[in-house]
Amino acid sequence: MPDADPHPAPPHGRPWAGEPRRRDLVALDALAAAAYLLAALAAPSPLGAAGWAAPLMAAVGPPLALRRVWPVPVLAVVAAGAAAAVLAGGGVLPFAAVAFALYPVALKARRRRFEPTPTVGAAGMVVIVLATATGTPACCGPLPSVLLLGVPALVGTWALARVMRERRTAAARWAAELAERAVAEERLRIARELHDSVAHSMSVIAVKAGIANHVAESRPEEARAALRVIEATSRDALGEMRQVLGVLRAADEDPRSGEAGGGPPGAAPAALAPLPGTDALPALVERAAMAGVRVDLAVRGAEALSEQVGAAVYRIVQESVTNVVKHAAPARCAVRVEAARGRVRVEVTDDGPGARVLPAAAEGGHGLIGMRERVAVYGGTFAAGPRPEGGFRVAAEFPLPEARPGAAAPERAAADA
Repeated sequence: MPDADPHPAPPHGRPWAGEPRRRDLVALDALAAAAYLLAALAAPSPLGAAGWAAPLMAAVGPPLALRRVWPVPVLAVVAAGAAAAVLAGGGVLPFAAVAFALYPVALKARRRRFEPTPTVGAAGMVVIVLATATGTPACCGPLPSVLLLGVPALVGTWALARVMRERRTAAARWAAELAERAVAEERLRIARELHDSVAHSMSVIAVKAGIANHVAESRPEEARAALRVIEATSRDALGEMRQVLGVLRAADEDPRSGEAGGGPPGAAPAALAPLPGTDALPALVERAAMAGVRVDLAVRGAEALSEQVGAAVYRIVQESVTNVVKHAAPARCAVRVEAARGRVRVEVTDDGPGARVLPAAAEGGHGLIGMRERVAVYGGTFAAGPRPEGGFRVAAEFPLPEARPGAAAPERAAADA
């Protein structure tokens, strides 16, 4: 509701605007492999190292350029070459190559499932440590540095990859939830608009159809009058339906071509009527009277309302009167709309259920929920329930957007509500 952020921030901060291309990453790996090769060739040979230690250290560098293309084979080759280099007394530099090759493998390793990639990395670490600890005297010298620097580097690389893997999973989950929420919000918007535009007319049609069926033989003139009301109301409902569909198509409009989605290419977009506001309330009262509900309408200060606020007021009154038509007709209804001192107050009361023309409509509608959500958009209050003296009361009050900070966002949200 109002406290919920409709667009929450992604986990661990804002995501990158775009992912780098694969060939760019491979090029960076090639540069890193070249840098390692230069470092291996320029590094002085450790004391007591075998003559073939330096070539082995340099040999593990070129495969690093392909660590993203063939991660597991590259890790196996680099781990084997690094183990041989350390066995020859090459020091801890080969560990850097192993860590560099290990990262993409650990990044894609799946948890709770046996994978050969962690096994390859662990085997390489074990081989290097055992080779250093039990090898010839030439390789026994760097054992402390291997244990203090080399092994922690590999363990840290695996831990870093695991953290990054979890962050990527959380970001993907957040993106999926955001997409699902957008779809749900769009469905709710469509359902609310269709409900608000059609429910009132269908209620009038249902009532008049029941009357026509009841008096068709005994009072044919009254039956024909009811049919004329059904005809007029049906035309109004079709007009509102076209308006709602036009608004929904406009939401998919292509900003580059100006064409509305859902229509044939090149077709002119449908003309959109303005949103119904408080000036449409008298016509609503007339339609309610056709269904047997006498409405006493009082509107004050409506000229100060914006189009979106006026539409919200109209929908609240429309749904309230529709409920009277469905559940209490024939009855008397009072509608009060007042805009003053930066607030809008809407109250709809009726004098209780009269003789039912038709059985009560099935429960489980979303009219009260929709009204409550419309009011919540503006940070207002909503109440609906039976009155102590009989009848039903719907009351809504909310501040005008101009009267409180941060008005622009609710104004736009109400246009979609």
